[in-house]
Amino acid sequence: MRALEQEILLPTGIKTYVNAALHHLGRFCVRFRWVVIAFWLILVVALGMQANKLGSQPADSLSLPGTGSQMATDVLSERFASQKNGTSPIVIHSADKGPLTSPANQAAIAAAAAAAKSSPAVATVQPPLLLATGSKGAKNPSVSGDQKTALISVGLKNAITTYSVREVSELVDKIEAPLSKAGLESAAGGQIGTKTTKPATDTSVGIGLIAALIILLLTFGSVVSMFLPILTAMIGVGTAISSITLLSHVIPVPTAVPALATMIALGVGIDYSLFVISRHREQIAGGMAVRESIARSVATSGAAVLFAGCTVIIALCSLAIAGIPIVAQMGYLSAIAVVVAMFAALTLLPAMLAVAGSKVDSLKVPFLHSRASQEADHDTGGWARWARGIARRPWPPMIAAAAILLALAIPTLHLELGQPDVAAGAKNLDTTRAYDLVAQGFGEGVNGPIIVAVELPAAPSDAADLAKLSKAIAAAPDVASVSPPLQNAKRNAATITVVPKSSPPSDATVALVNRLRSSVIPDALKGSDVNAYVGGTTAAFIDIANMIQNKLPVSILIVVALSFLLLMIAFRSILVPLQAAAMNLLGVAASYGMLVAVFQWGWGTELIGLSGAVPIVSFVPLMMFAILFGLSMDYEVFLVTHIQEEYEEGADNETAVVRGLSRSARVITSAALIMVCVFGAFVLADDPTTKQFGLGLAFAIAIDATIVRCLLVPALMVLVGKRNWWLPAWLRRILPKGSIEGTAYFKKLDAAASNDQAS
Repeated sequence: MRALEQEILLPTGIKTYVNAALHHLGRFCVRFRWVVIAFWLILVVALGMQANKLGSQPADSLSLPGTGSQMATDVLSERFASQKNGTSPIVIHSADKGPLTSPANQAAIAAAAAAAKSSPAVATVQPPLLLATGSKGAKNPSVSGDQKTALISVGLKNAITTYSVREVSELVDKIEAPLSKAGLESAAGGQIGTKTTKPATDTSVGIGLIAALIILLLTFGSVVSMFLPILTAMIGVGTAISSITLLSHVIPVPTAVPALATMIALGVGIDYSLFVISRHREQIAGGMAVRESIARSVATSGAAVLFAGCTVIIALCSLAIAGIPIVAQMGYLSAIAVVVAMFAALTLLPAMLAVAGSKVDSLKVPFLHSRASQEADHDTGGWARWARGIARRPWPPMIAAAAILLALAIPTLHLELGQPDVAAGAKNLDTTRAYDLVAQGFGEGVNGPIIVAVELPAAPSDAADLAKLSKAIAAAPDVASVSPPLQNAKRNAATITVVPKSSPPSDATVALVNRLRSSVIPDALKGSDVNAYVGGTTAAFIDIANMIQNKLPVSILIVVALSFLLLMIAFRSILVPLQAAAMNLLGVAASYGMLVAVFQWGWGTELIGLSGAVPIVSFVPLMMFAILFGLSMDYEVFLVTHIQEEYEEGADNETAVVRGLSRSARVITSAALIMVCVFGAFVLADDPTTKQFGLGLAFAIAIDATIVRCLLVPALMVLVGKRNWWLPAWLRRILPKGSIEGTAYFKKLDAAASNDQAS
């Protein structure tokens, strides 16, 4: 057999080498199935135990070279060490224990402040200045006017990224213990609160898995076939998330990554396994030996999985080109989930299929199994009738599909990028409770103070310049209060804390930051040697949104160009990748339109656990585009590969489209429905950003697998005709030959083997 393989490999090109390599990999996994399974089990258990032992250290890197917020951070880091790590509030509230100025409450607050000071991780503690009962607490920035709410400001010695969740949680518990004992409510806000708040996703994962089990059972009609993709995906999820958890101790891992990676690993893990096992069951039904069927499934559908997975990985990693650290980190860390899911489908699944052997179709559900068998008939099933209907009259479905996508995409014209809205989180989360208590006691602007970092040349006029700057900022519209300038020991730097009247994500706050930078500060410092930069978390998120808004078109162009090249190599065609790029862009634009309508305009937000409109977090559209453009290639490759196979076997273009669609549509829609359920289940998460990812990805996959792949693409390919496979002669000579799944290669191999046996 290997000699025959070598004869066929030489003239067919690099794609055939991939098929042959995967064929050997499949055989290896079959032969050493218990070793492969043991390897994966040891890997996931070892990584899981170590990750559980060390804990996670999520941190959002808001560094943006060249922006005003980064310049402010640099000034504080170089000249104002005590301020560079910022402070976080421990919010104290007395609901029914009287004013905080009572002796018992003052004693509890003093004990909490002392507990904070005793921690080796804490650099500074600023307890509230509790005035005597009857005094006007509104004059005190750390105590509310009704003396029911107060703030203990805690500054850490090192950056928040250097502390584990466990360490920060223990610090918060230590501070809150005397407050809780006194019956006072407390909540951690700022960086400390964000570090200790981990919105639960267990419910979402559970619902997604249950939905996937039901869909797989309906697809296969067999309990064994149903469980294999789930087991493969779950082991992949555990491996990926544990790896990301361990990496958080070495590199910054944004807080949104674990939930996003779980979504991706679970969705693509089940999808990739579904593609492989569907091919295996089809081949067994055709009489192929079990072991050879497993190896060929890895070599054919596995090749499509490898190609699709690499496309997703490339799309995610290409986000680094945007030059935005937090986006790049989210991209390559999410790509880890795809890598693990891909290799699990190519190694672990074949090994488990080998263990199952001829019993892969066991524990049949009679009605469902017979229905699945009927649907698998590619010539008489429902999808065959659907495909013939499109082929007979391609214009109406194409126009209808394009009209639906364009209508859904219209709100995209009004897309505005913002920052995470803490106020929209679940009310039981520490960060949300802290936000609400601060907003009620002091005003929403206190939740997002703006830090003005000032460079001083140490000249006699510094004090006058600082006073002038502070006065100008205080007079600016939408400014609630301005703290007196705080200078460092060397008197070559100062900070001014500005509290807006509006909430951090509001348009008014964005306008205030832009106004301070463009006119207020430059006008106040005109003619002086003093430089001032607007920073802080609120300003940093505004800078991220502005940068992403500018980089989004370039990032889209790069991902589209890379995808076009990959598809051109895969299908040796110019028009197929062109129409794929156009269709994918339409689908993504439609999903953006849904985001705008639901989150930005607030349509139906109460149905997903929100009380109204929330900003679309700046990095969500960019991440969504990379993920969706990559995932949509799964269905494009699976569909067009089957169409290409039929065409190369001699069918005319229309018949090839009909047969290709009828062969692939059931698997595509089942895979998409699983991914829709997995992504959609994350709408139940507490975090609004996770809701945006979940709903956006679920909606986009749903329209891609239905309107785009099963309606628009086949109609367009029927209309284009033979030109689908047009390729300039000079490109034809240099592009690798062969199909992705290598079916032609295996047919030649079988024919050569038959001739060899006959002779």
